[in-house]
Amino acid sequence: MATRTFGHATITLPELDEPGLYLSNIDSLNNPRGTVQDFAYGDVDLRSLDLADTRLVNGRLSGIRAKRVQFEAVNLHGVEITGSDLGSARWTESKLTRVHFRDCKIMGAALDGLVLDDVLFEGCKLDFATFDKVRVTGPVAFIGSVLAEATFTDCDLSDAVLTDCTLRLTEFGTGRYRNTDLRENDLSAIRGVANLAKVRIDPGQQTDLAEALVNELDITIGDD
Repeated sequence: MATRTFGHATITLPELDEPGLYLSNIDSLNNPRGTVQDFAYGDVDLRSLDLADTRLVNGRLSGIRAKRVQFEAVNLHGVEITGSDLGSARWTESKLTRVHFRDCKIMGAALDGLVLDDVLFEGCKLDFATFDKVRVTGPVAFIGSVLAEATFTDCDLSDAVLTDCTLRLTEFGTGRYRNTDLRENDLSAIRGVANLAKVRIDPGQQTDLAEALVNELDITIGDD
């Protein structure tokens, strides 16, 4: 079983090269039965990619360049998504289990009501993304990813790990962040510091959080 560990999170990754598993190349992710399994799909330019009430199981998505993405109740299990541009994705009410996003652009995405379990975002661009009611139920990590001006609202990120990420003007709204690991990041320009109760940081990041809080409250420091 392929795993990777980041801080306290050990993530189980999709095993798509195991003996006996053959991935069939497909031309579309739409299937009248609602399940696409043991597949490889990619190297396509799409005007839109719309899916609903679909399960993607054991597969690779690579080199997808879509101007519009709309996923509703699209559940993934054992899926690897690499080198893809899922422009301004709208992804709602879905569960992702053992999913690895690598070198993907998901900028301006609206992720609403997702449940994440064994999910790794690695080297991804998630600038301006909005995470609404996203719930972490198993190991989840954002590694070397850009979340500039992203927003988390009513999310449960308990035990999630964010490492070596760009968090410029990233807003942590109301939600649960118990044991969320924010070490090895510059936190000086984040927003919503008051909501980050019980997170985990390095000793040197205390100054970062103080600076972020001063900026957020528009406090003037001086002797005058």
